[in-house]
Amino acid sequence: MLSSLLKPTLAIMVALAFAVPVQALESALSLKDIYASTVEQQVQPAAEDLQSYIDQMATALASSNISNLPSQYILLVDRNPKVQVAMLFWLDQEGQYQLIGASPVSTGRIPGFEHFETPTGVYAHSLANLDYRAEGSKNSKGIRGYGAKGRRVFDFGWQKAKKGWGDKIIADMRLQMHATDPGILEPRLGTVQSKGCVRIPGTLNFLLDHYSVLDADYVQGLAEGKKFWVLDKNRQDNPWAGRYMVIVDSGKEQKPEWAAYTAPAPAARKAVKAS
Repeated sequence: MLSSLLKPTLAIMVALAFAVPVQALESALSLKDIYASTVEQQVQPAAEDLQSYIDQMATALASSNISNLPSQYILLVDRNPKVQVAMLFWLDQEGQYQLIGASPVSTGRIPGFEHFETPTGVYAHSLANLDYRAEGSKNSKGIRGYGAKGRRVFDFGWQKAKKGWGDKIIADMRLQMHATDPGILEPRLGTVQSKGCVRIPGTLNFLLDHYSVLDADYVQGLAEGKKFWVLDKNRQDNPWAGRYMVIVDSGKEQKPEWAAYTAPAPAARKAVKAS
C-alpha cells in the first residue's frame, strides 16, 4: 500500500489536469475570482462574523509566537458544530486580512469509536510530513474516504486531540485535510462527520493544490533543488504561498444563516460540472 502511495501515475496526473477549469493566477487577489468561479460549494460569512474570525485568527497566531508574517494565504477553519466552515484569507503587506473565499467543511464527530475532536491551534503545512494522493479506492461501505482518485491529502502530522470514545483523554491523531467521497459524503459538508481530519470540497482541494496555496515550504524546497512527486505537474507558480491552517472554535450556539449550506441536487451538480 505504501509503495503505491509514493508513485504517481499518468491517470492521476491526467485527472488533476482536467478536474476543473484552470485560470491563471495573475496576482494574489486574483485567486478570489478563481475561487468564486471554480469552487462549487461556497458560503458568504456576514461582515460582523468575518471581523470576529480575523481577530480569532490573529490571536491564535500571536499565541503561537507567529508574527511579522510576509504577505501570504492563511486557511482558517471553524470547527464549531454549528458552523463547520473553512475561510481562505490573504494577508497583505499592510498586515490586513482579506477574504478570498469560504466553503463548508466537516470536522471531527464525537462521541464515536476512533473519532477525535478536531484540535484547535495553528498548524504548519511543512515538509516534515509529506503529502500524498488519494487512490480513489472504496472501503467496505463503498465510500472513497479521501475522495476521487488523485485528490491531494494535506498532512499536518501527529497532533494532540481529545478522544471521542473510551476514557476520552487527549491522545495523538494524524491531522490531515482532504477531499471526501463526492457522491456520498461531500453533500454532508457543513456538518460534523469526520474522524478528526478536516474534510473539504473536492474543488477546493483542487484549488489549494493547483495554485500551491499552502505550499510555501514545498516552493522553498523546489528552489533548493528538491523534488516532490506529489505536486501537480501543471500547477501555477505562486510567490504568495502560505503554510498555515488555523483551527478555531467560535463557540456559537446557533447556526448562522450564512453558514447554512445546502448541497445542490445531483442533477444540478452534474450541470455545474458540465459547464
